[in-house]
Amino acid sequence: MFRDRSALSRRYVLAGLLAGAATPVLATAPLRSPRPPARPAAAQIAALAPEAAPRSLPTGALSAVLERAGLTGDTTVIAVDAETGAVIEEHRADLRVPPASTAKALTTMYALQTLGSEYRFITRVETGAGARIENGTLRGDLVLRGGGDPTLQTDHLARLAAELVERGLRRIEGRFIVDDRALPGIEQIDPEQPVAAGYNPGIGGLNLNFNRVYFGWEVANGRAQLSMDARSDREVPPVSVIGIEAVARNLPVYTYASRGGRERWTVAASALNQSGSRWLPVRRPAAYAGDVFRMLLAARGCQLPEPRLQSVPPGQILAEHRSETLPGVLRDMLRYSTNITAECVGLAATLRQGRSVQGLAPSAARLNAWVGERYGAPGLALQDHSGLAEASRVSVRSMAAYLVAARREGILPGLLRDHPMRDSNGRPQTNHPVEVRAKTGTLDFVSALAGYAEPRGGRPIAFAIVSADLPRREATRGDESERPAGARAWTGRARTLQQDLIERWAGLHG
Repeated sequence: MFRDRSALSRRYVLAGLLAGAATPVLATAPLRSPRPPARPAAAQIAALAPEAAPRSLPTGALSAVLERAGLTGDTTVIAVDAETGAVIEEHRADLRVPPASTAKALTTMYALQTLGSEYRFITRVETGAGARIENGTLRGDLVLRGGGDPTLQTDHLARLAAELVERGLRRIEGRFIVDDRALPGIEQIDPEQPVAAGYNPGIGGLNLNFNRVYFGWEVANGRAQLSMDARSDREVPPVSVIGIEAVARNLPVYTYASRGGRERWTVAASALNQSGSRWLPVRRPAAYAGDVFRMLLAARGCQLPEPRLQSVPPGQILAEHRSETLPGVLRDMLRYSTNITAECVGLAATLRQGRSVQGLAPSAARLNAWVGERYGAPGLALQDHSGLAEASRVSVRSMAAYLVAARREGILPGLLRDHPMRDSNGRPQTNHPVEVRAKTGTLDFVSALAGYAEPRGGRPIAFAIVSADLPRREATRGDESERPAGARAWTGRARTLQQDLIERWAGLHG
């Protein structure tokens, strides 16, 4: 059985962060960031579960299994003995295909081995050089310094604001500076994604709420009242640097522009026929975070001038927020497939190696080389750290080689999430005779799964499966619906095939 080396964090994660998972254009967002429900303990599950059904031995050729799936495009698969690397079965295992979010499994060990298991992202509030607090007034500059934390939330900034007020701060005579130079500023992860895709935000040294802003609209008497805020569990601060207006049109549903230091959205008025909400991506995250911090302090009786984005030397620390240690950050990244987390930890790892980084592709190139050298997995061609870029390519043979080598370190299997095997009605089977820990990957007309399968009483398996219909995906380019016609049904067939293959390999190797 797999052994989890540390408890899974139950921190809240904003809805809709599943990377590449299609969501409705006007998806309803929760008022607060929901926490994932706690899973029952393993002993409770075992007590309730019926006797496990015996595994059936596979019949027929692999080609027949693939043909029955009815998938258009290409499918490439491999299964190997997780201890020896001996091939159990493969099909077109050297074909280079988009890995989608299975790339995050590669980024995981790159970040962990480079940054270390005790690494934390730190966000600080500092004084400028020579500044001091006298009678509630900071005589000098106040600095909000980002450390690249991809998990920073409005509630964390609120606690920093509260600490400043508790220290007696009420106003500042100098400037309010936002320093986000810990990571390079990147406007969006992949320019080819739909403009309103919340899973494709900007990246920087100061990130907030996974770099998404809450857009809500209330419809009454045929008119829609629009609002933008940075809500979290306890706070709902308004946002002044991001605006939105309804425009009389049908399509496109959303447009975006950045002008005068502010982000400007428009939404088709015809799409606002009933009240609703969703999260929109933030492209200028430092300005967003600085604006929200200013609002939070104002609500506590401390006035700040408008933020200025600038790099300044470190000063006296007034308050700080530390993220969870890196294994917890990575475990949540793998569970919820958060693209921004993958990009931030990947960039941080490359910078730790002393490399100059100006964008995602150069950092990903270092990731490719590092994984090839350390784990004997050559030929990787990732263009980012999350797998969102369609131009990324891997072979399942290289992915399997990585999984086998990484397993020997005893870390990666415990970070990967449990992957439920399902019955014919799609319900998770708690008594299934094969336990799977894996990373999924989904883009429109790309579906991937890579990880470990352990048949009860059998030998562990490392596997990688990718199905991709790239011509059909190309045909959807420019489709702003975020759910192209036929994509859901195609993905459903791909996922059924993945389970069929895992059960087949368990029978062959178990």
